[in-house]
Amino acid sequence: MKNKHIVIVGAGPGGLTAAMILAHRGFRVTVLEAREQVGGRNGAFRLGPYTFDIGPTFLMLKSILDEVFEEAGTSTEAVLPMQRLSPMYRLQFNDRHLDVSDDPEKMKAEIARCFPGMESAYDAFFAREKKRFDALYPCLQKPYHQLKALFSRHLIKAVPHLALGKSLYDVMFKNFPEQDLALSFTFQAKYLGMSPWECPGLFAIIPYIEHAFGIYHPVGGLSRISDVMAETARKNGAEIRLNAPVKQVIVRSGAACGVELENGERIDADEVILNADFAYAAENLFAPGVLKKYAPEKLKKKKFSCSTFMLYLGLDKQYDLPHHTIFFAKEYRKNVDDIFHLREPGSDLSVYVRNAGVTDPTLAPKGHSAIYVLVPMPNLRSGTGWNEKRAAFREIVLDIMEQRGGMTDLRKHIVQEKIMTPADWQNDLNVYEGATFNLAHSLDQMIHLRPRNKFEDVDCCYLAGGGTHPGSGLPTIYESGRIAANLISRKYNVSFTSANCMI
Repeated sequence: MKNKHIVIVGAGPGGLTAAMILAHRGFRVTVLEAREQVGGRNGAFRLGPYTFDIGPTFLMLKSILDEVFEEAGTSTEAVLPMQRLSPMYRLQFNDRHLDVSDDPEKMKAEIARCFPGMESAYDAFFAREKKRFDALYPCLQKPYHQLKALFSRHLIKAVPHLALGKSLYDVMFKNFPEQDLALSFTFQAKYLGMSPWECPGLFAIIPYIEHAFGIYHPVGGLSRISDVMAETARKNGAEIRLNAPVKQVIVRSGAACGVELENGERIDADEVILNADFAYAAENLFAPGVLKKYAPEKLKKKKFSCSTFMLYLGLDKQYDLPHHTIFFAKEYRKNVDDIFHLREPGSDLSVYVRNAGVTDPTLAPKGHSAIYVLVPMPNLRSGTGWNEKRAAFREIVLDIMEQRGGMTDLRKHIVQEKIMTPADWQNDLNVYEGATFNLAHSLDQMIHLRPRNKFEDVDCCYLAGGGTHPGSGLPTIYESGRIAANLISRKYNVSFTSANCMI
């Protein structure tokens, strides 16, 4: 297949997954990345001697990553040292904390400590959600570009497990009828940029995935995954060009046939995979009138995830915090409602802190810390003026960390700092409306109703990333890249072996 040229726009994790697999299968692959490094939101940056992941910090469902590396001719173990986290994370409530473990006996003991009498509900949760996961997981691995896929035996079998009409919170509160404990199994809606009270109940599989398969940290940070994917793709023969922003996908007779770069260079292609932020690409990378279903005016009617306010802090001190800690707002429901109804939150915020130095000494000098802080915020449709608000929110977040996180002298130890607001996500990383988790995962924007892996608006064009099926989050983004690679391979009758159950 060396004569079939696949051009991939964007070197995020979905595009890199497709690149290393397709190159291994003999296709000629060119990846075009606008920035000076690979990874996109799964990239890294340095502030002096401190290294930070830009975006994702949780690696779940490691088996998918293992599979895509195997399908690219190598193994995760050979190229990417990993650590399984124990505890997985700490959840800090107003008056207590819960250290969450993927060891069932430790988890039940921890529930008994914090929520006496509720520990017996854990086994029921695990058994029920295993059935849901077993039914739904195959559906996440199939493409839905053809209507007939909606009548596949996998999807039909999954229907009773969709929890239709119920939110994630509804499902978990029924199992754990104590609000804080229910929140311990529903905050994962943030991985999708959604409210637990609005996130479809079928996503109860996410807390199950954590508890069944664990959470991992690659040595060097999650951005190392993108680095190693790029190295693997190059070894397999792919060309990865950095500082090569694409101006437009060239479309003739309704089919993508190449791209034009910002510098005027044109590159022909037999197939194009878009791994840019989907809505940004739809609005900016096609000539006016090319897209019909996803024309810019129609994008404005779509639902998008929340955004995030970020602090990246290089400290000349270490603090006694677990690798991952989530501080729930004192009035968590109000905080969540403000975010997802596009109201500017007040000073009672939910804050996630990653203190990776307790696990990984490579991110900061000895005795120092690279602290990553994420605060869910409304996306840019809220109209918040971030130039005026960024300094005030910084102070609120630092107050929370000092008062609730035990980091009482935090401000004195900041030696490097970077702030990223929802406006910065849009301006610096081309994230549409600053919606860091892409299109919302509501039922009317999933499966066949989400932008399809084989893009329905343009032939010979495929999508990878959080804006297509199966959705946002690293495991599903890897799956989107593998689905695109498999669809192209099948088109050209290239035989392959894949754990992906595309039937």
